[in-house]
Amino acid sequence: MKLTNKRIVVTGVSSGIGAETARILRAHGAIVIGMDRNEPNLSLDDFIQADLSHPDVIDAAVQQLPQALDGLCNIAGVPGTADPQAVAQVNYLGVRHLCGAVLPRIVAGGSIVNVASILGAQWPQRLDLHKALADTQSFAHGQAWLAEHPVPRQSCYQYFKEALIVWNYQQSQPWFLQTSVRMNCVAPGPVFTPILGDFVSMLGQERVEADAHRMKRPAYADEVAAAIAFLCADESRWINGVNLPVDGGLASTYI
Repeated sequence: MKLTNKRIVVTGVSSGIGAETARILRAHGAIVIGMDRNEPNLSLDDFIQADLSHPDVIDAAVQQLPQALDGLCNIAGVPGTADPQAVAQVNYLGVRHLCGAVLPRIVAGGSIVNVASILGAQWPQRLDLHKALADTQSFAHGQAWLAEHPVPRQSCYQYFKEALIVWNYQQSQPWFLQTSVRMNCVAPGPVFTPILGDFVSMLGQERVEADAHRMKRPAYADEVAAAIAFLCADESRWINGVNLPVDGGLASTYI
């Protein structure tokens, strides 16, 4: 993968997929700037501590970034067992806000990668709602729309991963045409990370047991990170607006 000297921002860099993505990018010569609310336990070229659930904090963090970047990997997220408002802010509204704030700094040929989930695969069932949310023009407008269209706690993680995929589909082509910056999603299935237990609790034992025979095992974080890194590399320069499943074929077994 051609990543030498590319300056790439990685959120959620302190653990799991984010940490592995930073490691792989640096191993291929990239300059990695981490962003997380927790201090990292790995070598980075720079680190900005930030809670990505608040737009003002996001804007302040962006002001600390270099003027020219080659990529942004949005990997920070909270599990479905968290407060629904936090799920909305971190997993969707904050991601969208950070993308828009960083986009002017990403050079032509650069890349944005958003981590969605296999649980977002049912987005066509709620397409009109997700498009309406995608059409809101700011973090605050998104919050206001969600106040009028509340999401049930038990489905909020899935809902906002669906919404992220739809927004990525909707926004990727206009941004590519205007700026030559690509934007794609990666959709992991279950992954051996610190939030795997929350993932299982969120789905419930019945769903987990029903899916168990469909998968060989959960992914290792580096298996997902490699796909993210590839979507930042020059070799993927004509891939834009896709949602790439990285799930060992789990999603295909539902057909």
